[in-house]
Amino acid sequence: MESMLMFKIWVLIVFVAFVHKGQGFYLPGSYPHNYGVGDFLNVKVNSLTSIETEIPFSYYSLPFCRPKEGIKDSAENLGELLMGDRIENSPYRLKMYNNESDIFVCQSDPLSAGNVKLLKKRIDEMYQVNVILDNLPAIRYTEKDGFMMRWTGYPIGAKVQGGYFVFNHLKFTVLVHKYEETNVARVMGTGDAADMIPTVGNSGTSDVPGYMVVGFEVVACSVANNADPVKKLKMYDKHPTSIKCDPSTVSMAIKENEPLAFTYEVSFVERDIKWPSRWDAYLKMEGAKVHWFSILNSLMVITFLAGIVLVIFLRTVRRDLTRYEELDKEAQNQMNEELSGWKLIVGDVFRAPSNPSFFCVMVGDGVQIIGMAIVTIMFAALGFMSPASRGTLITGMLFFYTNLGIAAGYVAVRLWKTISFGDAKGWTSVSWKVSCFFPGIAFIILTTLNFLLWGSHSTGAIPFSLFIILILLWFCISVPLTLIGGYYGAKAPHIEYPVRTNQIPREIPPQKYPSWLLVLGAGTLPFGTLFIELFFIFSSIWMGRVYYVFGFLFIVLILLVVVCAEVSLVLTYMHLCVEDWQWWWKSFFSSGSVAIYIFLYSINYLIFDLRSLNGPVSATLYLGYSLLMALAIMLATGTVGFLSSFWFVHYLFSSVKLD
Repeated sequence: MESMLMFKIWVLIVFVAFVHKGQGFYLPGSYPHNYGVGDFLNVKVNSLTSIETEIPFSYYSLPFCRPKEGIKDSAENLGELLMGDRIENSPYRLKMYNNESDIFVCQSDPLSAGNVKLLKKRIDEMYQVNVILDNLPAIRYTEKDGFMMRWTGYPIGAKVQGGYFVFNHLKFTVLVHKYEETNVARVMGTGDAADMIPTVGNSGTSDVPGYMVVGFEVVACSVANNADPVKKLKMYDKHPTSIKCDPSTVSMAIKENEPLAFTYEVSFVERDIKWPSRWDAYLKMEGAKVHWFSILNSLMVITFLAGIVLVIFLRTVRRDLTRYEELDKEAQNQMNEELSGWKLIVGDVFRAPSNPSFFCVMVGDGVQIIGMAIVTIMFAALGFMSPASRGTLITGMLFFYTNLGIAAGYVAVRLWKTISFGDAKGWTSVSWKVSCFFPGIAFIILTTLNFLLWGSHSTGAIPFSLFIILILLWFCISVPLTLIGGYYGAKAPHIEYPVRTNQIPREIPPQKYPSWLLVLGAGTLPFGTLFIELFFIFSSIWMGRVYYVFGFLFIVLILLVVVCAEVSLVLTYMHLCVEDWQWWWKSFFSSGSVAIYIFLYSINYLIFDLRSLNGPVSATLYLGYSLLMALAIMLATGTVGFLSSFWFVHYLFSSVKLD
């Protein structure tokens, strides 16, 4: 009965989390929408964003026009909310293939001193307005030094010669593609063609196909309006004067006690762009070629270095073992009397590390994080989490992380049982610590940062209801699964050590150099596999660029795992050769130390690439998220390093018989 109740609770929490506000498992942009001529196209608005502050705000926090039917939130998933996206309806109403110009939207109330100050502040902070049509963000093209630059969204306004001007007229260009096949369902052997493909006028009797939106462009202009002629105009009425959109000039000044009038125009252009290719314009942002060549160069260099390390290491160890095995029994006994290096610490090499419980907890959390990363990136590389599927990447990460709690509990408890020589006593405590250690740290960091966002009235602040959902995901899914994994880990047989451990620990000889210095320096090689990719990842997170090369990222991740394993093996072998049997923590941090360099790189990125980032709140948010990312990477890479070293040490001392 209790298990059935727990199962129902689990199903309920998953349903609430992933069907939040009606989103369900719908992947936006995953199938084409066909519109007949005259069908309404809903233009939506997302949060205002800026690379100056990294703090998003609601579109309607500024005195912009509001839709007649009121502001309505679009269906959002968990990932969109965590990313700070607030997609809402807008007053801009388009009709498929109907070119319109000089359309009046609204005239705001006379600007108060507070609104004037807020508008000027947002313009100074370079905030962008993000509009969306059929899940496509609007692209804005600008020319600079003979090159055409692409941007998503358009600025709120501009500051020219000390004056502030708002962009109040929008020129939309909708790129459409005619649906060639008028009866796909007949070709596929079904009878649903009339329902699948809207025809002109939606009458269902015409063979003229509908149109698909394959591009969305915007030009923002500042056009002065005389307040008196537009007073009596209603929304969507024709403006009394012709409006000429010239982005090179500004004339709608922001002044106290004067209203702002907003207008727009739209034109539809047929293009030979297939629907599956409509995201190409967003993915071909500047620097794409540099990205591809840099990643390929990095992969070749790091693969070459990793191959050298692997070959040298295998040759050294194999020669050591082969030399011993080729000796006869008498020679082996004589050699045992003259043992040196790792052979002298046979009775101490499997001695339990300091703080064994905490060590098992970190390894368990690392297994959960690295498993989540591999599965998520693999699904993203297969196209399940494309840029068109807004928020699904974060949602998928949460889903896989919570469900991989069973693997974390199993590995941590089985390691605990192995360290305790088969005694599983205390496994529940280890399981609880695994389920609370990293999530607890993440919860504290995110809560602290969330208070800063709440204080700024930002849409990036996690709503209280979402906090409750995250806590339920944690304690009703992740924690029970971790305990279940711990239970099976306690029931599983522990790993038998190939040698006995002495009661009295052997004294470690004095070292010529601090061993921890070498451990910390070992993280430079794994960092070499990441530093180029980190630039593009950071640019995607903090500069608003689209990241889409998940196939390369998956290769880099696998390469990182291999390099971390190799580095940890080499460092462990070096410590064993100098009779240092305290290898457990050192094998963990030899590869986990890459997190230090990643955090230092994040500081470097903040100083040199985010120079315009201003305000203590913005810097605190950046450093807080960077610290959380570095901690997760330390646990993941450290776990890879320890598990590979544990396998190697177990194999090494199983290969020779030493008394």
